Amino acid sequence: MLVHKIDRAGVTLHATEQGAGRDVVLVHALGLDHHVWDEMIAHMPDNIRIIRADMRGHGQSDVPDGPYSMGALIADLEAICVALNVKDAIVVGLSIGGMIAQGLAVKRLDLVRGLVLSNTAAKIAQPSVWRKRIEAIQDNGLGDIADDTIQRWFSKDFLRDGDVAHWRNQIMQTNVTGYAACCAAIAGTDFFTPTSSLRLPTLGIAGSEDGSTPPDLVRETINLIPGSRFELMRRVGHLPCVEKPAEVAALLTEFLTDTGHI
Repeated sequence: MLVHKIDRAGVTLHATEQGAGRDVVLVHALGLDHHVWDEMIAHMPDNIRIIRADMRGHGQSDVPDGPYSMGALIADLEAICVALNVKDAIVVGLSIGGMIAQGLAVKRLDLVRGLVLSNTAAKIAQPSVWRKRIEAIQDNGLGDIADDTIQRWFSKDFLRDGDVAHWRNQIMQTNVTGYAACCAAIAGTDFFTPTSSLRLPTLGIAGSEDGSTPPDLVRETINLIPGSRFELMRRVGHLPCVEKPAEVAALLTEFLTDTGHI
């Protein structure tokens, strides 16, 4: 695996690269980092180049002062793609990562050949919801919202049998400034009009037990893009790549094959 440190306007962004072939770019969810894809990648085909990025404020990327704009997060991913000579990629975005993926496709269609939008939407919740969350974590830290987040993220099966403590710890390790600043980016984003202009192969994935981006919300966004395909995964929450990594990898591999990417 190659590790890259990419500068954009004084912010150092962390990205990893592995494999050789057509490009697949993975963008993680709020409060996590590029490791959310680890188990899924183990089931992916060998003949692709997988690029994973830590968004600003998360993982091993810098944490500039917030709030962040969605435009800044999109420009970060654009800079990573340009630095790594990405062309005609399939961009896979999870939650806020799916919003960033939509924005990159609108801005730089030359970089994006297709989208996989997992547990995301063109608009997620009302700004007031995010303002309350920002205030809570600024006042009391991420522990104030971690347990509630875990309950919304995971299915009943995973809450009973999965490694919930690990994922709660991932949230708690996130920088408070970075988390709050990305909440502000989500609060300010409504991509219904830009996303409805897209014309490219798109796969949407939703979890039947997702309390953060329920299936109907995901489907509403996927239906904005003509010819898109929607997959509802049963007994799964907000992070299908964690709960059912092999099944998500199979969906992605089928999409890569159907679009001629592999």
